[in-house]
Formats: sequence, structure tokens, C-alpha cells
Amino acid sequence: MKKIIFGLCIILLLAFSSAAVAGTPLDTIKGYINKVLAIVSDKSLPRDAKVKKIEVLYEQMFDEEELSRRSLGRNWKKFTPAQQKEFIPLFRQVLEKAYIDRILAYNNEKIVFSKEVMNSPTLAEVRSTVVTSNREVPIVYRVILKGGAWKAYDVVIENVSLVQNYRTQFNEILSKNSPDQLLDILRKRVKKK
Repeated sequence: MKKIIFGLCIILLLAFSSAAVAGTPLDTIKGYINKVLAIVSDKSLPRDAKVKKIEVLYEQMFDEEELSRRSLGRNWKKFTPAQQKEFIPLFRQVLEKAYIDRILAYNNEKIVFSKEVMNSPTLAEVRSTVVTSNREVPIVYRVILKGGAWKAYDVVIENVSLVQNYRTQFNEILSKNSPDQLLDILRKRVKKK
């Protein structure tokens, strides 16, 4: 009986210590966002250098597999492991093409981080607001604890989920096309200038 109790104590200690090492979801996301803002605000950096630095932070901040899996929803299982492996970086490139100009257009708007909401020991939401001169835009970062680190897997802007938005698009494409055809569509989107 003592061995079982000792074992449970060790498991709980490891579970709580990994969460402690990871820091809080709010501090983690706030740290990443502040790094992005510092890059974007640096007038000495050319655009290409800013993009490269933001790409590195994206890889650190986001759980790309979780984001991809959730964006495909039930269709994730229709992809072979090789197709899944190809989808993840293609999807990242699609997101970069769609959002990099908006990120680089940041113009000293104020970002207020209000709170984190723990949905479970490994899932949380970090709530923030972008305050512009004429409006406030709520942004929620959905994060997951994996490998001792909090990583984002969804961003909700004004109640519109990035994951849900792409899942709707992908469901529509995959209702008429195969996973290979979706990958081909993404390859073409990435190559477009």
C-alpha cells in the first residue's frame, strides 16, 4: 500500500513540477507577444529579417501539430502519416502568407492581457485585448501544456476561432476532394505571390 501511495505522490509531484517549470499560460503568451512586438517595432530591421525572426517565434509559440490536427478535425485521420507530416509545414506557410502583413502593420496599439482561464491542468485560455484609438479587439489564445511548455493551438479574434475558420474551409474542400488534392491546393496557395 505504501508503494502505491508513494507512486501516486511521485506522479503528482511530476505533474505539478512540469506545470511549474512551464510558468503560467499568461506569462508564456505575454512573453512571446512582447518579443513579436519588439521585432515589429525595431526600425533597424528590414522586413525580411523581421519575418525570419517572427517565424522562429511562431515555431516556439505554437504547437503546430495540435493546430493542424484541430484545423482538420475529423479529417486528420483520413490523412496518412506522410500526408499529415506534409500538411503541418504547408499549413504554417499558408498562415504566414495570410497574416504576416497584418502582424508587420502593428503600429504601437496597446495590448492588455487580462487573465488566464484554466480549463484543465493542461488546457487554458489567455485573454487579451488590443486597444486602438477607436476600438477594442478581444483576442483569446488557447494553449496546451505539452513537454513542459505552454503552446498555443488556436487564436480567437472577436469570437472567431482560427481553428474553426480553417476547419470549415478544409471540411468543404475535403467533402469533394481527397487529402492529396487538399495538399495540392495548399502547395499552390503557398507558391502564389
